Amino acid sequence: MTPQLQTQPLPTKQPEKVLYPDSDGQPMSDNTLQFAWIVKLKEGCEALFKDNPTVFVAGDLLWYPVEGDNKTRRAPDAMVVFGRPKGYRGSYQQWLEDNIAPQVVFEILSPGNTLSEMALKLQFYSRFGVEEYYLYDPERNDLTGWQRDETGLIVIESLDGWVSPRLGVRFVFSEPELEVIRPDGKRFLSYVELMEQRDELEQQRDRMAAKLKELGIDPTQL
Repeated sequence: MTPQLQTQPLPTKQPEKVLYPDSDGQPMSDNTLQFAWIVKLKEGCEALFKDNPTVFVAGDLLWYPVEGDNKTRRAPDAMVVFGRPKGYRGSYQQWLEDNIAPQVVFEILSPGNTLSEMALKLQFYSRFGVEEYYLYDPERNDLTGWQRDETGLIVIESLDGWVSPRLGVRFVFSEPELEVIRPDGKRFLSYVELMEQRDELEQQRDRMAAKLKELGIDPTQL
């Protein structure tokens, strides 16, 4: 009687784990002007929604819209996501975020950007659900915007005085640069402007305290 050979099951190949890098190796900006505007818009939006725990704001953060695909990605100069909590992220992996795409995206044009590169960015944002896309050229003081309709992102014909439906901010063309006006009427400010504003308020407070002391009033008792 011929003994039966026992066959062992062939090992199955385990699927490789997909990695989603936190960096694409590209610089955040090409020059100081572009960098200053990236910071102003990102921090301005951050301050605008500082009391809302379900608005996430990021700058130069890689966004992966498709699970399992680490090649399809973009890192907007600034993006705002409504419906997601604040907090640290190495990248924005949409399938881990209730599949919510960033609703508002900003890009700051630099001399190193090409027409084909910017066309691909517009195509990407239109394909993956961005509702408002704003492209600002600080050297020419020129703003272009797109808003989503049923077909995708379409250009906004006039942006001077335009109010963002999502952010509530108003864009005003002025010289030498664009002004972004909050719903409370205050401008988005640079860090230096914020420090100057704080210093002026402190000086006003000190002058008022000195005046009260001259009148025999202790300001700490008010």
